[in-house]
Amino acid sequence: MSSTAAPDDLIQIGKITGAHGIRGSVKVYSYAESPDRFAVGSTIVLIDPKGATRHCVITWAQAYKKTIRLTLEGVETRNEAESLSGWGVFFSKKELPPLEPDTYYWSDLIGMEVVTVAGEHLGRIVQIIPTGANDVYVVKTPPDHPAGEILIPAISSVVLEIDIQKGCMRVALPEGLL
Repeated sequence: MSSTAAPDDLIQIGKITGAHGIRGSVKVYSYAESPDRFAVGSTIVLIDPKGATRHCVITWAQAYKKTIRLTLEGVETRNEAESLSGWGVFFSKKELPPLEPDTYYWSDLIGMEVVTVAGEHLGRIVQIIPTGANDVYVVKTPPDHPAGEILIPAISSVVLEIDIQKGCMRVALPEGLL
C-alpha cells in the first residue's frame, strides 16, 4: 500500500479506486480495520498525488468486501467521482481511539528502523501484511544487505521492543530467518 504525502496531523485510511454508480459515489479501498471509520457525517480529507487537498463530509457509506462505497457532499456526478480516483483518504489523528497496551497504529510502525538484539541494522518497515494469526512486518534492507527484504512475524518472541519516540524496533530473529 502506498501512501500519499500528508501533514503529520492526518492519517491515511484508504484510497479512492473509482466511481460507483451514476450519482457521484466513490469506491474506497480501506486501510482501516473497521468500516465504522467511514461514518455518515464524518469529515475526511482527500489528497491527490500532487498534494491538492479537499475536505468532504460523508453523506452515505456502505461497506462492500474490502472496499467502502461513499457519497461525499459536493460530489454529484459520476465524472466528478471518477476525477477523484487515486486520491488518498485521510482523517485527523485526533479522532483515533486510544490503544490498548502493546498495540500500535500501522502508521506509527511504517518507516520504523529495525535492529537486532546484537545491534545489526536490518532496515526499515515498508509494509505490514495481516495474516490472521499475526501481522508480518516487511523490512526493506539497505542496498549492501544480501536479503533485499525480510519478513518479520509480529510476535512477542521476535519483536522485543518498539520505541515509537525513537522510531526503532528491536528484534530477535529466529534461526534461519535471514
